[in-house]
Amino acid sequence: MRNKLKLARQIWRYLGPAWVVFRLKYAIQMRSGWLRRRMPAFEWQARPLDDWLSPVPADPGVYQTWVQRGRFFFDILPDFSSDVPWNTQNVVEEANAILVGRWRYFEHTVYEVGCPPDWHLNPMTGQRIAADRHWTQISDFGQGDIKLIWEASRFGVVYTLVRAYAVTRDERYPDAFWTLVEDWAKKNPPHQGANWKCGQEATFRVMAWCFGLHGFAQAARSTPERFAQLTGMIAVHAERIERNIAYARSLKNNHGISEAVGLWTVGQLFPMFKRAAIWREKGRRIIQAEVDRQVYTDGAYVQHSLNYHRLMLHDLIWALRLGEINGDRLPQPVYAKFEKAVEFLYQLLDMESGSVPNYGANDGALILPLNNCDYVDFRPVLQASHYLLKKKKWFGPGPWDEDLMWLFGLGASDGEVEPAAQPQADLTALLGGYYTLRDKHSWVMLRCAPYHDRPSHADQLHVDLWWRGINVACDAGAYLYHAESPWDNGLAATRVHNTVMVDGQDQMWRYSRFLWLAWAQGKILHRFRSQTSDLGCWEGQHDGYRRLTVPAVHQRGVLRLGSDHWLIVDELSSASEHDYRLHWLFPDLPYQWDESRGILALDTPQGHYQAHIMAMGTTGSISLVRNDENSVHGWRSRYYAHKEPAVSVSLTVRNPNARFLTLFGPAESSLQVSENEVLVQWADQEARIMLDGQRSLVRAVVWNGNVKEEVQE
Repeated sequence: MRNKLKLARQIWRYLGPAWVVFRLKYAIQMRSGWLRRRMPAFEWQARPLDDWLSPVPADPGVYQTWVQRGRFFFDILPDFSSDVPWNTQNVVEEANAILVGRWRYFEHTVYEVGCPPDWHLNPMTGQRIAADRHWTQISDFGQGDIKLIWEASRFGVVYTLVRAYAVTRDERYPDAFWTLVEDWAKKNPPHQGANWKCGQEATFRVMAWCFGLHGFAQAARSTPERFAQLTGMIAVHAERIERNIAYARSLKNNHGISEAVGLWTVGQLFPMFKRAAIWREKGRRIIQAEVDRQVYTDGAYVQHSLNYHRLMLHDLIWALRLGEINGDRLPQPVYAKFEKAVEFLYQLLDMESGSVPNYGANDGALILPLNNCDYVDFRPVLQASHYLLKKKKWFGPGPWDEDLMWLFGLGASDGEVEPAAQPQADLTALLGGYYTLRDKHSWVMLRCAPYHDRPSHADQLHVDLWWRGINVACDAGAYLYHAESPWDNGLAATRVHNTVMVDGQDQMWRYSRFLWLAWAQGKILHRFRSQTSDLGCWEGQHDGYRRLTVPAVHQRGVLRLGSDHWLIVDELSSASEHDYRLHWLFPDLPYQWDESRGILALDTPQGHYQAHIMAMGTTGSISLVRNDENSVHGWRSRYYAHKEPAVSVSLTVRNPNARFLTLFGPAESSLQVSENEVLVQWADQEARIMLDGQRSLVRAVVWNGNVKEEVQE
């Protein structure tokens, strides 16, 4: 009883009474069958196209002529016969693989699923979910991760088929599109089966169908009857989205924006529907409200995930552009928040690789796959976003330009490149809790969040470190949301992040796969940037371990020493002994491990790189793990449902107080310590760091024995 009361208080405190009341009401509606009666299952033919149309005639021939006068991103397909800065045969090869049933899931792993696939099969586990039950009667669990069932029904393959058709005009691609649509309709009658469970999934399916509808408009296989059938299916989807969008909004995440974009899309592209104006205006209102709430004033995103940040931007690129070409722009505040979100993401871009930190939940979503770039390349979304706002490009010619041709017309890829497009030296996003420090060839991202919305991972004071395009100290990612332990969203835990864990406990209380309570709150303590040298310093702390019977406090300092060298100082303090475990995760590169000295030397494509890990004034237990089959240690996941080996190094000490040091850099270096001083030497450089531990961790730095810089303000 005591634990239940504690849980109730935590949920009431962190999620709020309105959320609690709504979710209780929704649970009652689910269990009582009220939702099933509100959205009953039926056969497609029970609601023919003319049920939805007004005043346009439902005759397929007349309707097809009318619908082709709608305004979409393109009137004619882009012409790829001229030279473009990417290999057009790549998309042709992928499209041909789709035709023979080799589908790429989450933009990475290929499964042999057939064409059409079994729409109710999890190809990773071989489990199949019942297709003859109402969606409210189907659990998210019991068949592995339901996202592996939903993935095929997002119809992401449509973008590949249309792009290949633009290159080849091969009629096999539109024929495959229509075959897939017809088979999906046959196997997924309205409101029956898992593929109707989620309104956001319905939206992504509608977006892909609209892309195919317009991309294959002139194909011989696009008959009036097929146009009419798909139009009716889209109407059913819009109704399903509208009737349950309150649930999506209660999640306080991208579902609310996505489903509003679904209504906005159908309202814009199908004005002949009886409810088109209602859907359009409801979509407009919810998009504005959700963007205002979900995008912080510093540009960070409510879900604390950079992949979901991209998903939100893709949603808004689609919605904003549709409004513009139909003479019905979304309100200016949406553009303003969109611009903030674009600028924020750009500041977290690694310019050499095009990637961003693999931070927060990463479910493999890429809802506008309009180019040949790798899934982890964020240049396409940033290029399209900046072009929408400024009609200029951030990056020179490359495969990321293909998005522009599809969304803005044939001449967009030749647009002017914005000069001096480089991230700022340092990012400070106080509301989101993101910070960066940059050196000539390396940079770090730090997390220190004052949470206002649900955390994604328990990773306060996590550090991501990049050097010459290599994510040297990396985030483990997500892998799977639903699986057998330890993979039930196990990479959200503190133990796999680049931070310190106390007594084997997460920084927050994990109630379920997606719900953290007792939120650890981060606080920035100090920041310094030298005006005369490369020295930079950031310090912060969090209160996640104050909840322990005998509280402990974690404070972290990050020093930029120049020449791409970094020193991380972690201080833990308490009134009694604790197990303090410092952890770092590295990519799976050839390495040499000197356990006695705590030195990991990586042999990277860019040359030697070294990490030196130690505890001051005490001994501890240090270990290295790579791909431990029985735990989450030694793994990372850059693509959903795919994990790869990584090198996990941890150092554990047991004391009331502890101070860890980690030195990163490309040169051979030494790390010497005394009670309150650290001497770092590399090449012809020397930095003597004087530690404080009172107002801040670092008091001053003496360069090469003579130039002293006071770090404290």
